[in-house]
Amino acid sequence: MTTTSSPRLSTAAGRATVSALAIALLASCGQAVSTDQASTTEDSAVSSAAALENCGREVVIDSAPSAAVGMHPAQTELLLRLGLADRLAGQAQAGAQALPGDVADLAEDVPVIGDVMPPAREDLLAVEPDFVYSPTTYEFTAEQGFASIEQIEQAGAAVYVATGGCAERRMSGAVDDLFTDLENLGEIFGVQDTAAQLVEQSQAELDEVAAAIADVEQLRVAQVYVEGTTVSAIGAGVEYDILQRAGADSVYAPDQSAFDDFFAAPITPESLAAEQPDALVFSVYDDMHEAATRDYLTSTFPDMPAVREGRLIAVSSADVFPGTLGNISIVRQISEQLYPDAF
Repeated sequence: MTTTSSPRLSTAAGRATVSALAIALLASCGQAVSTDQASTTEDSAVSSAAALENCGREVVIDSAPSAAVGMHPAQTELLLRLGLADRLAGQAQAGAQALPGDVADLAEDVPVIGDVMPPAREDLLAVEPDFVYSPTTYEFTAEQGFASIEQIEQAGAAVYVATGGCAERRMSGAVDDLFTDLENLGEIFGVQDTAAQLVEQSQAELDEVAAAIADVEQLRVAQVYVEGTTVSAIGAGVEYDILQRAGADSVYAPDQSAFDDFFAAPITPESLAAEQPDALVFSVYDDMHEAATRDYLTSTFPDMPAVREGRLIAVSSADVFPGTLGNISIVRQISEQLYPDAF
């Protein structure tokens, strides 16, 4: 398996190619939904020529966007929770992940562009967006037929990438990068108070988990991705930070040479077996993938502590996309399964 310089390897692309390069990016619950629409926000709209830095670029917003596109359901969800349903011109990759039930109805009339893959250049530009919000820079890979950032800007739209999905941040991303995004979105759309409430709720959830597991004896945890019989270890980026916040003693970590250039690395079954982890965390993109992964792990590693003790923890690949509310909820999900007596 050869690594790639892409900031993420798409789950959808992995399913389509079923190749050894298929590493998924490893719905939020308990989050409030703003009842205020952006047209009647509690804060004043963005003043002219507001600017912020994103992925090493300056993003200039002349006025609060009125035709935004969420390039993944996780980004669409954030825009909906900020009360911006009437500001959405499109929702992309809608087939990759269902929106949470409490916000799904708000997006019923929002045009869907693309299914499980990012939209083609023509399809994205056809909805005439003035703001495009993406989890990573992968969605702008021109070689894949997607609109590049430059092409979108030339069409008159601003582009914002989740902080943890920036290429230079992909190896060191953290769960609370989401807070930077929420603060920026609050400023861009003039919904600062609603954004601040989401930050406060999310931080409170992280603090609650941290308090619950403060005195636990940490378990050794390996995070892996399995496609067929190909196993990859996840050892950097937001995925690593999620495990740390869940109280794991990670088998794989950023200071290991395997993760010098990419957050994932191919491993042999023998090397994983030698680590004897107490738990395995693995991302899945649907029920069939979860069943196949569980079957592979239990049949290949019957004597591993993680298998013997039943600590095989499946998480949604969508919840480990950078800059999503799933980054928050998944910390609790993993921690509760590692240390059920602590909750």
